[in-house]
Amino acid sequence: MSNIFIKYNNMLKMIMMTTFISSVIIYGECTITCDHHIEAMEAPEINNNKLGEALKYKLLGIATILVSGAFGVSLPLIGKRVSALRPENDIFFMVKAFAAGVILATGFIHILPDAFESLTSPCLNENPWRRFPFSGFVAMMSAIGTLMIDSFATGYYRRQHFDDHKPKLVTMVHDYNHDHHHTAADEEKADHDQDGHGHGHDHDRHAGHVHVHTHATHGHAHGSADSSQELALPELIRKRVISQVLEIGIVVHSVIIGISLGASGSLDTIKPLLAALSFHQFFEGMGLGGCISQAKFKSRSMAIMATFFSLTTPFGIAIGIGISSVYKENNSTALIVEGTLNSASAGILIYMALVDLLAADFMDPRMQNNFSLQAGANISLLLGAASMSVLAKWA
Repeated sequence: MSNIFIKYNNMLKMIMMTTFISSVIIYGECTITCDHHIEAMEAPEINNNKLGEALKYKLLGIATILVSGAFGVSLPLIGKRVSALRPENDIFFMVKAFAAGVILATGFIHILPDAFESLTSPCLNENPWRRFPFSGFVAMMSAIGTLMIDSFATGYYRRQHFDDHKPKLVTMVHDYNHDHHHTAADEEKADHDQDGHGHGHDHDRHAGHVHVHTHATHGHAHGSADSSQELALPELIRKRVISQVLEIGIVVHSVIIGISLGASGSLDTIKPLLAALSFHQFFEGMGLGGCISQAKFKSRSMAIMATFFSLTTPFGIAIGIGISSVYKENNSTALIVEGTLNSASAGILIYMALVDLLAADFMDPRMQNNFSLQAGANISLLLGAASMSVLAKWA
């Protein structure tokens, strides 16, 4: 499992580097603006913007969003110590369904419309940007790419683990065969003793049979336990891959919305956006925290993943503050970069919510055989999607 953690860290470093490079590209090109939008933008900036007060709200936003995100992602991790919130409890199914609804609405309601708006902006050349639905295409390819990564990564880690444990499995099979050979020899010896020494040793023969039966049963018990472990291991690997891919999709989106908040100079935009993003990060954190909790990472790994999620939006806000003096959201390069990343992020989150979170739980025999749990999970899903959809009015 250490290999998974190492590869995960390398993957996250690549994501952070890509995000940083993207922000540099935006910064380098942000003086180029859409000419017919300049006049419309300048007047509101002169009349409404109080840069000093706006900066205070942005700094407040860093602290508020950091706390709300950290609390949201930590709640399922801490909650597993509470019996009612453990994965084997019915309440956990409903909490996870609520979180999946939040993530699904984030992809469909928040991110994908923004991507369409960016990549169909009048500030971009009509050919090719308004002649082909790039947002939908990138989202589709992102979802397919997520499926491929999901499949290949799970298969790779599963094969790697089983190859490492092949000698152990061969030894167990050898011991199992040896036990069966030993019991057969004992039975033959017991029969021979009975024939040679008469009826007087009936009790010993019976005791021998009891011993043989117990020993064989013990061997079978080990085999059954090992089989259950082998069946549980692929499921654990799967949950770990899911949590890692989900975090990547959330992180990409979180940095982008952080930059948008940090670069904004209008208090009329910052105030509602600040409140909406705080709830947004809390709900997304709950969804991610639930997946991390089920993946059963070590405490250190869980702490790193939770911290990384909590810091991404504040990190994006800090970048936005740094480039706010020259950043123009109608810059063609900024529109293309943001639109493409938003489309990719939407594809990842929609796939993860529908396939890895909802389908896996809603098709689970435990839920299928329990109507009350099934109804509760569906209601929780709708509530989660509705709560995040309402926030789309402000963010």
